Amino acid sequence: MDPKYLAAEELGIRLEIVNGLPIWEAHPVYRHQKAVDTIRQSIHNASANEECACVHIADVYIQFPEGSLKRPDIAIFCREPEELDDAIHQVPEAVIEVTSKGYEAKDLEIAPPFYLSQGVKDVVVFDPIALTTRHFRRDGVTESPSPKVIQLECGCEVTV
Repeated sequence: MDPKYLAAEELGIRLEIVNGLPIWEAHPVYRHQKAVDTIRQSIHNASANEECACVHIADVYIQFPEGSLKRPDIAIFCREPEELDDAIHQVPEAVIEVTSKGYEAKDLEIAPPFYLSQGVKDVVVFDPIALTTRHFRRDGVTESPSPKVIQLECGCEVTV
């Protein structure tokens, strides 16, 4: 891993690079982490198709094919990523972001179009203060009150 990312971690800052633009963010607060943990506990394969293992990982660097480096709150893969000690190079099937006060634009305006452009099939953004969920797909976006059960294209199901 590039030393600048490790240095940012030591300072309590998260660094992402999206389309060449560096985005700095403070580490999340307890409300945010509690929401991530609750959502992760609900993820499972709900389809008859058992091809997707619904592997979910929180807060890990993913390097996308065009070079951007992101740390989604939750990334869902159908198979276990191969990288254990470096950024994951596999594109997730789905990504779930939990908004944090002051960083809503990053999660609502920058992240969904970026993820969709990289081949992520489902992007879910949860606002733990307003208790709303936005579900982005290539064919549009839906907004719902939370809690909401969402069927992901890969066959996984999640309650947000």
